[in-house]
Amino acid sequence: SAQCDRCLNVTSLLCLKCTFCSLLSGVYEESNGTSRTAGMNGNGPSRLVDPLEDPLPGVGTYEDFNTIDWVREKSKDRDRHREITNKSRQSTVALLHSISDAFSGWLLMLLVGLMSGALAGGIDISAHWMTDVKGGLCLRGFWFNHEHCCWLSNETTFQERDRCPQWQSWAELITGKSEGPFAYIMNYLMYIFWALMFSFLAVILVRAFAPYACGSGIPEIKTILSGFIIRGYLGKWTLIIKTITLVLAVSSGLSLGKEGPLVHVACCCANILCHLFTKYRKNEAKRREVLSAAAAVGVSVAFGAPIGGVLFSLEEVSYYFPLKTLWRSFFAALVAAFTLRSINPFGNSRLVLFYVEFHTPWHLVELAPFILLGIFGGLWGALFIKANIAWCRLRKTTCLGHYPVIEVLVVAALTALLAYPNSYTRMSGSELISELFNDCSLLDSSQLCGYKQVNTGVDNSLADRPAGPGLYTALWQLALALVFKMMITVITFGMKVPSGLFIPSMAVGAIAGRLLGVGMEQLAYYNHDSVIFKGWCSQGADCITPGLYAMVGAAACLGGVTRMTVSLVVIMFELTGGLEYIVPLMAATMTSKWVADAFGREGIYEAHIRLNGYPFLEPKEEFEHSSLAVDVMRPRRMDPALAVLTQEGMTVGEVESTHFSGFPVVVSSESQRLVGFVLRRDLLISIDNARKRQDGIVSASQVVFTEHTPLLPPDAPPPLRLRCIMDLSPFTVTDHTPMDITVDIFRKLGLRQCLVTHNGRLLGIITKKDILKHMAQMANRDPDSILFN
Repeated sequence: SAQCDRCLNVTSLLCLKCTFCSLLSGVYEESNGTSRTAGMNGNGPSRLVDPLEDPLPGVGTYEDFNTIDWVREKSKDRDRHREITNKSRQSTVALLHSISDAFSGWLLMLLVGLMSGALAGGIDISAHWMTDVKGGLCLRGFWFNHEHCCWLSNETTFQERDRCPQWQSWAELITGKSEGPFAYIMNYLMYIFWALMFSFLAVILVRAFAPYACGSGIPEIKTILSGFIIRGYLGKWTLIIKTITLVLAVSSGLSLGKEGPLVHVACCCANILCHLFTKYRKNEAKRREVLSAAAAVGVSVAFGAPIGGVLFSLEEVSYYFPLKTLWRSFFAALVAAFTLRSINPFGNSRLVLFYVEFHTPWHLVELAPFILLGIFGGLWGALFIKANIAWCRLRKTTCLGHYPVIEVLVVAALTALLAYPNSYTRMSGSELISELFNDCSLLDSSQLCGYKQVNTGVDNSLADRPAGPGLYTALWQLALALVFKMMITVITFGMKVPSGLFIPSMAVGAIAGRLLGVGMEQLAYYNHDSVIFKGWCSQGADCITPGLYAMVGAAACLGGVTRMTVSLVVIMFELTGGLEYIVPLMAATMTSKWVADAFGREGIYEAHIRLNGYPFLEPKEEFEHSSLAVDVMRPRRMDPALAVLTQEGMTVGEVESTHFSGFPVVVSSESQRLVGFVLRRDLLISIDNARKRQDGIVSASQVVFTEHTPLLPPDAPPPLRLRCIMDLSPFTVTDHTPMDITVDIFRKLGLRQCLVTHNGRLLGIITKKDILKHMAQMANRDPDSILFN
């Protein structure tokens, strides 16, 4: 190990030897979920016996549903970078290669931003058009959505800007009538028909071509960024099908959003583009740095919030986030936002999704209702997580999970049937939130602006006014919409279609906030002389802004479900442009998190990770038990002895007959002094390669892990020297190391496993799966719920 560290100071032959060994370094893969052992690679490269031997294909790669070794991957990248730097001093071509290697990361970020922004723009335009198709068609051109169709019309009025002769409902197209019970029923039936058609196409495409395209994708992205391997989850078929079915699912009217799945889409783009660059194609740790930046890009194009996207990646999804990744995430989010702005999918020349026009200052007294909204958001978040996880567990453990197509169709039919009569549930989630964030002007035709006109003698067109019949009707509809959204979102999230949670959660909070805001507005109007309002809210003044309460409620409910804090506040003020409302947003978000954490510290994404049994060590969770490494390691006191390999004396046949995925290598069975760690996968690949390329390798050949070949009888077959594929510096802890320290080591170094010793003698092994099982057992959960390693 010391030789390779000093390779720059010794002969070039030794440098070549260390370089080849770095390429051949193996990493642990556990192929059996019930294995008691796991591989662990240190931070120093291994050594080849023969420096002229070509690297073996397959050594150092990973199998599906296994965790990478961050230490080994970072070591490989350091060796590669050191080699390129040394060669750059020797020739101009090597110098240009070094420059291109350094610039490749920025070029990759540029491509990820451009591709993600273009796809997001296409998804926004397509979803808007297909959502409007459920209501009718544009006679001027079927490719126009409702809004664009009426923009081109000269017959629109300010009061009825969404009505024009060029746009006709299905009742008008089929029966020629736009009013009356028959026309209403025809539009109702066509709405249900299109909802079922879109949801059916979405679930069929997902089931037939890309099963990984369902759901939000953020729980799996978090797990992948922690070092887990899920083959195909970020592949080209997943990208294609998720892009298509996301449009279909959103257009069907189901209570879901496209913002969460856009993070998955951006990560798919990044993973595919990584294959264009050798540095990222061959190194899993480097690839995860790109995926962290792609998560920021996904939020940037979802909300038009590039800074919030970077903070979202840092706070919520990333496991390893160095400063270099922060800069590249910022650049990629900027490129993606610029690309989306160039496409202009919303047609309003704005990047943000819910821009607010009001800038009325808020008063200190209003912090009380803002905090009340935070309490509501926390309670809703905790309730939603428990209810949704219970429903998803029911889906997994009963026959309901065997019929995903029927489930999606039933939920889509139920949603459409109940949503159409209420205008606030009939519209899409984004439209609903925009309506609730809206402030009322005198000429606004929205039902939420159904106030009575009062002449106070003061020329203030936006003064607080008494509620009229139209507003009371809207409030009843909003109350019903709130109950409907809360219930239907529970069973919708997690179905076998792309389903985001940002927009439904924000819609629930925005409805609650608007209801509270209107209540506060009427309270201020009728009691402006009371102690609470006296001094800052006089008669005829514009005291309360209901749209602000909707903003705060949306942030509170989204924070209660996801447990986001800093990134959520930044996303909200980028999303709305309401920079002066940071303090109310912060107060509601923190209150929401505190209240939700009182019922359970897991957010919805962590809860789904645990439900799926992924090996994810949550960085926010603390290990509070006083156990030691010896209490968690395998083998336990009553288990058989730990399976090991000796550095001499074992044959090829004995090694091939082993069943565990990785083995500590010891001096001898008697001494149990640790020499290193080797992976069964790398052993089998090396043995198979030796049989093809080296004469005389048979089952009786000795496997040697020493630097020098031992003396063998003259008639013995030639030995197989495999010291090069062995990790000579595995991480070790003593048997009395506290488990909280061990857990921190696993988290901060990204370890797969750690060997346990006593006075230098090998005792056992601790894997990430062992830690997760122990933590589940301490929390009175089923330890066998951890399915993968």
